[in-house]
Amino acid sequence: MQATNMHDAKTHFSKLIKRVRNGEEILISKAGKPVAKIIPYEQGIKPRRPGYWRGKVEIAEDFDELPNEIMVAFLGENE
Repeated sequence: MQATNMHDAKTHFSKLIKRVRNGEEILISKAGKPVAKIIPYEQGIKPRRPGYWRGKVEIAEDFDELPNEIMVAFLGENE
């Protein structure tokens, strides 16, 4: 991650944006302390499509059953 101070960020803002568009992250600091980060914008997640995984995933019949040795390990008990 590249760091720059506030003055340089204001002076070279368009150059910083060009670098961010190429995937860089820029940390902006004031008086030596980080105050902001410029990161590439990512498009939001596409809306869910119900049923997309239908037929692609199989859930085992014993899915909801937890073996005793695993339950004991979670609870920290000795058998």
